[in-house]
Amino acid sequence: MQIKKAVIPAAGFGTRFLPFTKASAKELLPIIDRPALDYIVREAIDSGIKEILIIISPLKEEIKKYFGRNIELEEFLTERKNFEALDLIKPYEGVKIEYVIQYEQLGLGHAILHAKEFTKDEPFAVLLGDDIFYSDTKPATKELIEVFNKYDGHILSTMTVALENTNRYGICMPKPNQKGPVFELLSIVEKPDPSEAPSQIATNGRYILKPSIYKYLEVQEKGTGGEIQLTDAILNSMEEEKVFSYDVKAKRYDVGSKEGYVHATIDFALRRDDLREHILKIIKELNTLL
Repeated sequence: MQIKKAVIPAAGFGTRFLPFTKASAKELLPIIDRPALDYIVREAIDSGIKEILIIISPLKEEIKKYFGRNIELEEFLTERKNFEALDLIKPYEGVKIEYVIQYEQLGLGHAILHAKEFTKDEPFAVLLGDDIFYSDTKPATKELIEVFNKYDGHILSTMTVALENTNRYGICMPKPNQKGPVFELLSIVEKPDPSEAPSQIATNGRYILKPSIYKYLEVQEKGTGGEIQLTDAILNSMEEEKVFSYDVKAKRYDVGSKEGYVHATIDFALRRDDLREHILKIIKELNTLL
């Protein structure tokens, strides 16, 4: 089945970026001059998706404002014939962005439940707001869609992490004697202690889910952190659905962490012709101080 819809959970408090997130959405933190969330929306669009649901909290109406039109600003730029800037603020053509409010922060699984009316009986992509991927060839979500088109099941984007970091991710247990790069899974565990981790294969913020996931989310009890975990629902769905993991080739940035956010900002700046030389000069100057 063709993947036509994407879900982006963006309702969290963003406590790792306090005090900024006291008044502003973490997802609108800019990577240079474009919000992190905009890069994620673009990834979905570049992957062929035309319908996007962003799950927000009541405090994040500014997200809707960002993706909507600003008529006054458009008129101001038009009058001054600043067409380059005008092009930057135009809404995405041919793409429908919808919103739903998550009033309680009860975990990722709880957030995804809010998308049931939007996705209905179709498989859909999930793009988490803490993860930005860069590729000059193929978007991460498109990689997963291509895997989904060959394998009948939920598809999880994954990466290999250090053993000491397994307690930060959902960790996969693949069936034995598989060559990859796609692995069918026996199990998945949410944030296991390194001593109990079944592998070092970690989920990293992109999923293709079949609609059967909802019946497991609807009865899923609270798990790690007192939250309704998507990982637990995926595990329980293995009675009915196959689940596969795939290490995407696109480069991942954890912009939900301060160090990952700075890393992304520097890397994206170095890729821009208008900034590269300036950033290299700053880096050289900083190196002399180390």
